Amino acid sequence: MRNIFLSESCKQTPLHALNPQSWLQVERGKLSKSSSQPSSSIGALTKVSEPPIFPSFKPIDYVEILAQIHEELESCPAFERSSLYLMQFQVFRGLGEVKLMRRSLRSAFLKAVTIHEKVIFGAWLKYEKQGEELISDLLASCGKCNQEFGPLDIASELPTDIYLSFGETFEQNKNIISDRVSFRIGENKIDCDRQKIAGLSAPFNAMLNGDFTESLREEIDLSRNGISLPGMMAVREFSETGKLNEIPPDTLLEVLIFANKFCCEMLKDACDRKLSSLISSRQDAIDLMACALEEYCPVTAASCLQVFLHELPECLNDDRVVKILSEPSKHQRLIMIGSASFSLYCLLSEIAMARDPHSDFTVCFLERLLDSASNSRQKQLAFHQLGCVKFMRKEYDEAERLFDAACSAGHVYSIAGLARIRFIKGQKLWSYEKLSSVISSYSPLGWMYQERSLYCDGDMKWHDLERATELDPTLNYPYMCRAASMMRKQNVQAALEEVNRVLGFKLALVCLELRFCFYLALEDYQKALCDVQAILTLSPDYRMFDGRVPATQLRTLVREHVDGWTTADCWMELYDRWSSVDDIGSLSVIYQMLETDAAKGVLYFRQSLLLLRLNCPEAAMRSLQLARQHAASQYERLVYEGWILYDTGHCEEGLWKAEESIRLKRSFEAFFLKAYALADSSPDPSCSSTVVSLLEDALKCPSDRLRKGQALNNLGSVYVDCGKLEEAADCYISALKIRHTRAHQGLARVHFLKNDRNAAYEEMTKLIEKARNNASAYEKRSEYCERELTKADLEMVTQLDPLRVYPYRYRAAVLMDSHKEKEAIAELSRAIAFKADLHLLHLRAAFHEHIGDVSGALRDCRAALSVDPNHQEMLELHSRVNSQEP
Repeated sequence: MRNIFLSESCKQTPLHALNPQSWLQVERGKLSKSSSQPSSSIGALTKVSEPPIFPSFKPIDYVEILAQIHEELESCPAFERSSLYLMQFQVFRGLGEVKLMRRSLRSAFLKAVTIHEKVIFGAWLKYEKQGEELISDLLASCGKCNQEFGPLDIASELPTDIYLSFGETFEQNKNIISDRVSFRIGENKIDCDRQKIAGLSAPFNAMLNGDFTESLREEIDLSRNGISLPGMMAVREFSETGKLNEIPPDTLLEVLIFANKFCCEMLKDACDRKLSSLISSRQDAIDLMACALEEYCPVTAASCLQVFLHELPECLNDDRVVKILSEPSKHQRLIMIGSASFSLYCLLSEIAMARDPHSDFTVCFLERLLDSASNSRQKQLAFHQLGCVKFMRKEYDEAERLFDAACSAGHVYSIAGLARIRFIKGQKLWSYEKLSSVISSYSPLGWMYQERSLYCDGDMKWHDLERATELDPTLNYPYMCRAASMMRKQNVQAALEEVNRVLGFKLALVCLELRFCFYLALEDYQKALCDVQAILTLSPDYRMFDGRVPATQLRTLVREHVDGWTTADCWMELYDRWSSVDDIGSLSVIYQMLETDAAKGVLYFRQSLLLLRLNCPEAAMRSLQLARQHAASQYERLVYEGWILYDTGHCEEGLWKAEESIRLKRSFEAFFLKAYALADSSPDPSCSSTVVSLLEDALKCPSDRLRKGQALNNLGSVYVDCGKLEEAADCYISALKIRHTRAHQGLARVHFLKNDRNAAYEEMTKLIEKARNNASAYEKRSEYCERELTKADLEMVTQLDPLRVYPYRYRAAVLMDSHKEKEAIAELSRAIAFKADLHLLHLRAAFHEHIGDVSGALRDCRAALSVDPNHQEMLELHSRVNSQEP
């Protein structure tokens, strides 16, 4: 948001003095309700910041691009695969699919042919895993090594590019007078075997065996060739043994330069590899990189680069490193990184943009990226990213040129950048017409209407914003813009409903911030406090009002207007919010409780559970690590370590931690963790009885009602899987008695399995009435009713959470059953446009096959296999469709 709640007088105020409304008094009670009418604050909501132009590769049809990449991967030479996986990564990055991005990076690393690619993608994966060092330590404590992306032995993997074999003999000049030759270095002489020295290079052979006068001499003066006595002795030793023994670095550099001067390729290669072994620190790498580039030493250059990349992102704080990486010529890049320049500068540009998109070194890296681009997709990405950075730096003419080049290369999304610049230059009509042309020329996407809405007013603007949400409900800006407009018109309830629409399925910080501002304008400080505390849970360093005010400062000011809660009050509030499935409210209460002397480990752990439920895995992991850090005992610490391992896919190690905790003390959480981990790590159905026993043991241990409700719910699910419906019902009813609201869903399942659909429907209706976030409840209830009611429930699911894919699949299947093939495919395409989902793509591929559209089916199969290359049903469908292609 831009300038919300900031009066003209304080817009340029230093940060420490910023005071975004007169209500923000530090001392409670100084602001009376009558002193400031809500309308005056509401009137300040006149603008929402323009949506950002993302520096991402965003093709018009990402499915088509993924399919093309998959097809190319099937037939391309091995050395091209890593670069194709890198472009696949860029497509997933534009879609915001973090897990798929990482998988593509891993594929690029595993399919890398050259050592340079292995170094780059290994460093990239290490960078993506920064902050996960604790996981490696925990795995080590379980006896498992997890050093996946450590330094590589470049010297052993980089092949020697030398065509002369060592010790090759040349035809001797019959006029030579001796088989020995002495080289004078100052006052000293080194006696050598003439033919062994001649075998070092063609120039030495010509000098010692050719028609030069040196061939007739027994002594040759090399004093002026920059080689010392120890250096020449090392040369002689190499000529005789083919090895370089231990010599000081300065001498090694002398020998390297000497070898380069006399074209002694084998000697030079040996020096290069020896030199690379001496690099043990960033300083070593900085000192040796210049020499490596000047003397053409690819092993040393790559070894220096590996040191820099292994220390990302910290090494970009070192201006010397930045200069080395941002200023090499094309020839020097070839020495340093071989043919992998584009991959290197993709990595460096991404890190630089994350750190400071306005910086000069970000521009330098992006310029190198553009220099390295060799095909249309790479050029689209490089032009667009550099255009975005120039735009942020307000270098509009250069940004316009770059966006135009990206558009010419085929990146239609860059038109958004062109339109923004033309608008800034006073050409609003041009921007509107350009976006209109794009909408009419391509299958329209949400971002197109969102962009066009910036250049029109009135009904046209609101129509475009509604169309943007219809095509891509994940876009934040349309919701925020509509909500702000409603607040200006003092339609408070509608404004809150609008911003709550997006917060119901996507915990976007900018939307939470906007709702916080609404509550401030309404002087509802309790709810404002709730939102700012949720913001700080998700992002402790978050800054509000366009980054000018720390959220912590605003929380301090708002809290002065809210009555304090005792510990008992906090627990009561937490129970109320937890049982009403108000996850954001629960986060806020826990944030407030962490300020007290309560057991912080338990609170951070509960916080992590909520964050996982809200699909915030990074914040959840941070909370889990804090829980471990604040654990009150060793057995509690082991439980949190077990959950960290479990949540990162290491079930067996998580199980081991749970068992270690139980050995120290039988506790609820240790048994609960063991039950979870055992159920996941053991494919044997017979383990159900063990899981039941573990959950029963957990319930016998002390715990609070919130966690016991969860355990009873889980125990009920296990009983259902075992066919013990009465026992399951007892568990769910017991959970409901202690207000574990989600148990309604389990009880409904029991009713359904007993052939009582009406009771199942009623049970889910109770959950819908109680739960604040109830999209999943509507989805589940749809299974227990007739088709018309099912359709109504699933339409409600899509309204509440458009990211849930089952409703689209169901509606498409119904249309297909009614022989409305085009409508069925359109229903799936509606969701595929903004969500890369395997099941949607699989079903659409099957529909295409059914109607005989082999090319459409093959495209969807290939795109789906980009999402999950090992999906068995997808592989079978792909094989069948592929055999039908003419």
